[in-house]
Amino acid sequence: MPDPAARPDDLRTAHPDSASEAGPKAAVMGWPVDHSRSPIIHRHWLRDLGLAGDYERLAIAPDDISDLKSILLDHGYVGGNITIPHKEAAFRLADHVDPVARDLGAANTLWFEAGRLCATNTDGYGFLANLDDRVPGWAAAPGKAVVLGAGGAARAVIWALLQRNFDPVIVVNRTLEKAEVLADLFGPRLVATPLADFAAAQRGAGFLVNTTSLGMHGASEFDLPLGGMEEDAVVTDIVYTPLETGLLRQAASRCLRTADGLGMLLHQAVPGFEKWFGRRPEVTARLRQILVDDLDPKTVEETQNRETRA
Repeated sequence: MPDPAARPDDLRTAHPDSASEAGPKAAVMGWPVDHSRSPIIHRHWLRDLGLAGDYERLAIAPDDISDLKSILLDHGYVGGNITIPHKEAAFRLADHVDPVARDLGAANTLWFEAGRLCATNTDGYGFLANLDDRVPGWAAAPGKAVVLGAGGAARAVIWALLQRNFDPVIVVNRTLEKAEVLADLFGPRLVATPLADFAAAQRGAGFLVNTTSLGMHGASEFDLPLGGMEEDAVVTDIVYTPLETGLLRQAASRCLRTADGLGMLLHQAVPGFEKWFGRRPEVTARLRQILVDDLDPKTVEETQNRETRA
């Protein structure tokens, strides 16, 4: 199996127009996994950096996830990404987990070190890096933040906001008990609030993020009222299909600063690529445009039309 710690000089140069099977291989693993755009990202970086290797999709059924380590070894993978519904299982099955994965109880990035399957979680890193890139200075004066949702994605977002010293972090969820679980997990800076109290919760907040599927293609639209947030507040959505969700449209209409969720997907991929292929890649405007072009053509056209009219 290729050495996951191999440096660039140890890797053969890939053909500039395609990923090569000669070199380290990684994969995104989930059930289902056909929708994942991670191969587009990693294959772009392999070509751009002139590295041999490949990044594939690997569907793993829930009944088979217990064999995760063997599956990776049998396929010759040096590691990979874990997506829904296997993040918590990957955390449990890893031989070693870093402090971030331990705090979140879930892993999304795996690699081998000295035969041990190691795990981390880069979702929080990707969330922060996206905002740092798209909304510079967004956390310069951290105060009250609101997180809509209490699922797995919310955990990584909450962890990230606490790293940037937001206080309090109001977790709003339809099922209050799920928000209370997160408040117990992360401590006194978190406040659990029912969805019925969303209007009051977001008043005076300097930051709001949606971690639910509201606004995603095929899901219910975001129809909760925004009003009374700080004048320079930032609103973001981890949903990226469509790029501009109902939440972001509503925030923009109030002249609030916004960031879509596509950059989180791009930035969370950086640490894993470095682990597997030995080079730290960059999230560039060109790569972002490649992903935008791969999204629903109608969504792309609508977004471009709005930008043209602006």
